[in-house]
Amino acid sequence: MPPGMYHDPGIAALEQDRIFRRDWQCAGRAESIPDKGDWFSWQIADQPVLVVRDSKGAVRAHANVCRHRMTRLMEGQGNCRRIVCPYHAWTYDIDGKLVAARHMERSQAFDAGGIALAPVRCEVWHGWIYLTLDPQARPVAELLAPLGAIVADYHMEDYVEVLRQDHLWDTNWKLLTENFMEGYHLPVTHRKTVGAYFPAEETEFGKEDHEAFTYQLFQKTTDAPIGTAHADNTRLTGRWRTTSVMPTVFPGHMYVLAPDHLWYLSLQPRGIGQVAIRYGVAFAPERLAAANDRERLIKDATDFLWDVNLEDRDVVEALFAGTASPLAEPGPLSWLEKENHDFAGWLARRLTA
Repeated sequence: MPPGMYHDPGIAALEQDRIFRRDWQCAGRAESIPDKGDWFSWQIADQPVLVVRDSKGAVRAHANVCRHRMTRLMEGQGNCRRIVCPYHAWTYDIDGKLVAARHMERSQAFDAGGIALAPVRCEVWHGWIYLTLDPQARPVAELLAPLGAIVADYHMEDYVEVLRQDHLWDTNWKLLTENFMEGYHLPVTHRKTVGAYFPAEETEFGKEDHEAFTYQLFQKTTDAPIGTAHADNTRLTGRWRTTSVMPTVFPGHMYVLAPDHLWYLSLQPRGIGQVAIRYGVAFAPERLAAANDRERLIKDATDFLWDVNLEDRDVVEALFAGTASPLAEPGPLSWLEKENHDFAGWLARRLTA
């Protein structure tokens, strides 16, 4: 795309208004909060959010802002029976209802029964937690139904998250999205890691364009350290035992779904030149169950994948610097960058609607 798409403040403002305050965005994995009271924080655009396993065992989301003086309530992750404001100790249950407010008994306008944390729309799809600030947005299951048919046999909702981290990189969020969704750079940028096990010529793309996502299929060679089906995997047959699906759910949820693991990024822009990244890794249950040394398996795999991320970080931060230069202009795309074309088209539709 033209350099201005990554550096123009007007474009960034439009993205906040027409994309990040409206579209569904992934906050993480449902299995990472398995028990009642498990929670983690996140942010959509300029709205802090708490994602909680509620008293009935459902995943729900609240505005992470007290209903008294609007203090941010909690940061990080954990388990709680109550949500307590650090400012004046207004206290909410895990369903978001106010249950205690000290020294409010003389305030005639105060009605505890009518106060609760503002709800944030939340849906779980194949194990992913999606949130939106738009009450009119179409349901995730409807938007992603075609993708559901592609990934169904993997049963990724059963994968077990073993790592979730938050990072901040110095680049524009679109450059990171574009980098993740194309395999053209893998044999070069990732020649020391995943690129060594990636036969680029076997990459496949969907024959139809989709409103809310794009994807590709790629193969891993059988000697790859991760990325192929374990012997105990009875869900996948034939070539699917070495096939990974790599979707990008617009605007910024990307993952590699392999027969034995998945890893993902979920992005939120922080201005023009920084992007907040939620990064996670999960394993297929049979891979964890068969491990002689579970901790070693997790460490080796997560170290390997983090090396991949560091290779990408060098590239996307250099891209941000390069696209700011006065002689920068885009060149033609490779057939392996088909999803970049899909992404540019999606952005054009969203920003000009």
